[in-house]
Amino acid sequence: MSVDDSDDSVPAAAGEGDTDETGETRHAFWADEVADEILARDPDEPIVIKGGISPSGVAHLGNFNEILRGYFVAEVLRERGYEVRQVFTSDDKDPLRKLPRKLADKDGNIVGLGDVDAGALGQNLGKPYTDIPDPFGEAESYAAHFAALIEADAERLGVPVEMISNTELYSDGTFEPVVRHVLENADTAREVLAEYQSKVDDDYVPFNPVCGNCGKITETVTAIDLDAGTVDYVCTDMTAGDNTISGCDHEGTATFREGKLPWRFEWPAQWQVLGVDFEPFGKDHAEGSWPSGDDIARNVLDIQPPVPMTYEWFTLNGEPLSSSAGNIVTVAEVLELAEPEVLRYFFALNPRRARDFDLRRLDLLVNDFDRFERVYFDEETDENIEQLADRAYPFLVDEVREERVRFPYTFAAVLGMVDDPELRRQMAKNEGHITDETPEWAIEDAMERVEKARTWAKRMDNEYNYRLQTEMPDVDLDDDVADALADLAAFVEDGHTGEEIQGEIYEAAKRHDIDTGDLFQAGYLLFFDQTQGPRLGEFLGELEQEFVVKRLRRTE
Repeated sequence: MSVDDSDDSVPAAAGEGDTDETGETRHAFWADEVADEILARDPDEPIVIKGGISPSGVAHLGNFNEILRGYFVAEVLRERGYEVRQVFTSDDKDPLRKLPRKLADKDGNIVGLGDVDAGALGQNLGKPYTDIPDPFGEAESYAAHFAALIEADAERLGVPVEMISNTELYSDGTFEPVVRHVLENADTAREVLAEYQSKVDDDYVPFNPVCGNCGKITETVTAIDLDAGTVDYVCTDMTAGDNTISGCDHEGTATFREGKLPWRFEWPAQWQVLGVDFEPFGKDHAEGSWPSGDDIARNVLDIQPPVPMTYEWFTLNGEPLSSSAGNIVTVAEVLELAEPEVLRYFFALNPRRARDFDLRRLDLLVNDFDRFERVYFDEETDENIEQLADRAYPFLVDEVREERVRFPYTFAAVLGMVDDPELRRQMAKNEGHITDETPEWAIEDAMERVEKARTWAKRMDNEYNYRLQTEMPDVDLDDDVADALADLAAFVEDGHTGEEIQGEIYEAAKRHDIDTGDLFQAGYLLFFDQTQGPRLGEFLGELEQEFVVKRLRRTE
């Protein structure tokens, strides 16, 4: 998953605050470009940056497109001296239309429906998320459980986001003036929406009451009483994809607080009541909801829509993110494998470029972040990313600390094969990653990556998923194999690199006329108590020399 960030500045060749031939200011970091657009409108403070989600399925990494894109813009504006409010709306008045295949517990671990009270969901199809019990039996509702996950993940990433419930905006009357305005102008609302949805006819009413009998959302409004602030309705069937959620046929009356606007109206209504100045969204909205939202904002609500930004979706392990297909990963799961700053780095890159988040090659993403960091500290030169690194890096870390140590991720995975903390330190010293002068805090921080890389190796079950045996295993060897290992011990004792040791294994096998595979297997048994493992010579070259020599000679 090597990230080609040579084209991630906007534009790549422009530095922070440079001007082009037209005299316009151009920036290396896309968040500065967006901040300029926002400030060009002379917004009131606090400047409001918004994202949003419908709380269904699993709160996964893809949901953080909006949160982290918004965060970088918010931080740029704060740096420029502006007060910023970053909010994330939960569209929790929406009805549950189908059962999710996967859920996440309060710690972000993905579970199947068989591990929870699935009946809490299945018996409540068609009802608002806030009226559905938490299938884990912990939060006050399914919606509250989901919102807590988003909030916890944002906190893990250091993003100060304010969660807002749509249900609360309806129940406390915040949305009521907008609902009234839309219903007062229902003819105009129908005319505008009809340009984007073919189902809109003369009977369409842009309000969906909650049935007072069964609690489900219904789309059938039969009368509007603007003076009373109510609508009459019939609880009819709801179409959900290829399925139908049955209504109860109840006829009743609901207030403007006892229902919701359809999504196409609710989104711009959020812009109005929250005073939204900027909102990023995926390209699916750019081709659908955004054009209608812009039109409704201007021609129904008579407001200016926020500054938009369309981002490209990223794939996971080469496939689209999909809760239904199970191709998802949570923020909590990723942070068990890599530092928060690595994840922030991924989202700081150009949002208009498609990328793949490949957990199998997470080492490449971490390497790219490390290089980005080295360029910032002038430890490495790369003209393609120098200006972007200078500008964006401080937004990726909690604190800029030049003495910070980063072990290469695969080396950290090698250290993860070792349980002994002191042996890990010695191996890191042998490779020159730390010295006697390295601050203790820097060593401790660096060692945290070892545990993450170890977890990665275990989950991916890759070539680093082995454990060095601190006690010598009981291995029965033929004499010729033992003699070849003794030769190899002498070679190591003379002082050679891991690559040279790897070559000597082949040479020793030839000299003693034994199969190369048998010699490698003997080495793996001695060090890992397994018949296979990583590149043996390179691994031995990273261990403490005396330990390797004694183990090869079986003299411990």
